[in-house]
Amino acid sequence: MSERFQGKVRAPEFPAGLEWLNTERPISLQELRGKVVLLDFWTYCCINCQHVLPQLKKLEARFPNELAVIGVHSGKFKSEAETYNVRQAVMRHDIRHPVVNDRQYLLWRAFAVRAWPTILILDPDGYVVGGHSGEITDDATQALGDLFEDLIRTFAAKGKIDRTPLDLTLEKHKQPETLLSFPGKVLADEASGRLFVSDTEHHRILSFHLHTGKLLAQYGEGEAGKVDGSRKRARFHSPQGLSLRDDALFVADTDNHSVRKIALDSGVVTTLAGTGQQASPLPKPGPGPEQRLNSPWDVLAVGETVYIAMAGAHQLWAVDLPTGQLLPFAGDGVEALSDGARLTAHLAQPSGLATDGERLWFVDSETSSVRAVLLPTGRVREASGEAVKTYAGEGLFDFGDVDGSPAVARLQHCLGITCAAGRVYVADTYNNKIKVLNPSVRTIHTLSGSGEPGLHDGAGDDASFWEPGGLSAAGDFLYVADTNNHAIRKVDRRTGIVHSLQLGE
Repeated sequence: MSERFQGKVRAPEFPAGLEWLNTERPISLQELRGKVVLLDFWTYCCINCQHVLPQLKKLEARFPNELAVIGVHSGKFKSEAETYNVRQAVMRHDIRHPVVNDRQYLLWRAFAVRAWPTILILDPDGYVVGGHSGEITDDATQALGDLFEDLIRTFAAKGKIDRTPLDLTLEKHKQPETLLSFPGKVLADEASGRLFVSDTEHHRILSFHLHTGKLLAQYGEGEAGKVDGSRKRARFHSPQGLSLRDDALFVADTDNHSVRKIALDSGVVTTLAGTGQQASPLPKPGPGPEQRLNSPWDVLAVGETVYIAMAGAHQLWAVDLPTGQLLPFAGDGVEALSDGARLTAHLAQPSGLATDGERLWFVDSETSSVRAVLLPTGRVREASGEAVKTYAGEGLFDFGDVDGSPAVARLQHCLGITCAAGRVYVADTYNNKIKVLNPSVRTIHTLSGSGEPGLHDGAGDDASFWEPGGLSAAGDFLYVADTNNHAIRKVDRRTGIVHSLQLGE
């Protein structure tokens, strides 16, 4: 724990009128007396906040009745203030404790929080006894558990422990079953006539006929885990980015902190890089399967190299296929926006990769930016003078929904990118739009999407998306992983007309 208190500061009560999720009614701190309370201040865009969630699940499993975890969502981006968007994030991350939407930062200020993520610990009498800002390691989780043991033992001796389970109504139980669950990325391959989809929260990869939408194959059992083997036995955990090279499909297996390889001829799944455990904080060069990664969000195979958008490390990495070696490619691990030589530039949660044949394009989601670096003429071996260059975006807190030149253009937490016919297309995720960058004149304009969340087909701003996270180009069309709509959409690049694909058996 980075800070300790002596239980002398009583936690302020939750204000009235806040919107709550995973519960039918607001919860007060008064009614949580008798429990150890953990307040998790988070925002759903933040990869560091996402890394805290598995640690909280360990604590919830260890203290199912004595511990009350309350998620306090104090959103960074404008769209994150909306409860309907927070609800989707709660379901997407399988959060099973109450979450309150602190859209006006009332609790953030009342508890003097300064950074995401932050946790605060309250004892069963309602006093603050500890806190920590930043991610939580396995060792820290164990230490927290030991602290909770001491608190529970001490207060149980006084007859002050309440083991009554919280009355929860999970948001995920209110939703109908759908073929796809929060698809994160999509890959359209015109040559083979196949459409690959990361069915992210079903923990599997699906292959469809590109033109008919017929389901061709499923890779992964459909339960979270890390298991190599046949396509029916293998397991993924919240897979995201996809890339095809010959008959191999590479997968950014995000919550397994791994890159997986599917041999499409046999369906066998193997691990290209990653041990299944998170690097803390940065990966290390070396043999791919022996190294820890940090939330790979996208992959792109170019020649003999598989590039990795390492969102959790704020870097780009690469695997040299002939040797299997994992190597850094861009970014020094500092979360910021700064151009410069590849390994000294600052990146911020890169989440999408694409190439036009000369440059490696990527979107930095936390700086809402579109950036690029020249591809090496040969295999990646060492740093060179090629510099990272920003085409749109200013910094960690510069975002909006503005078309135009780089001086004025603003995006909002963009996650997807693809290249076609001299243009760069961007899934402007939190603006619910698909936008186009013309690199030669460096202007950005909206191709499709009204900006309001929804599922509506049509042309231009008559169409609507809901946090689209992935893009892929094939022929004259863009294929969109429309994440919160659990759908795949098809956009005509020439007209901006959108229609929804019918996928299934």
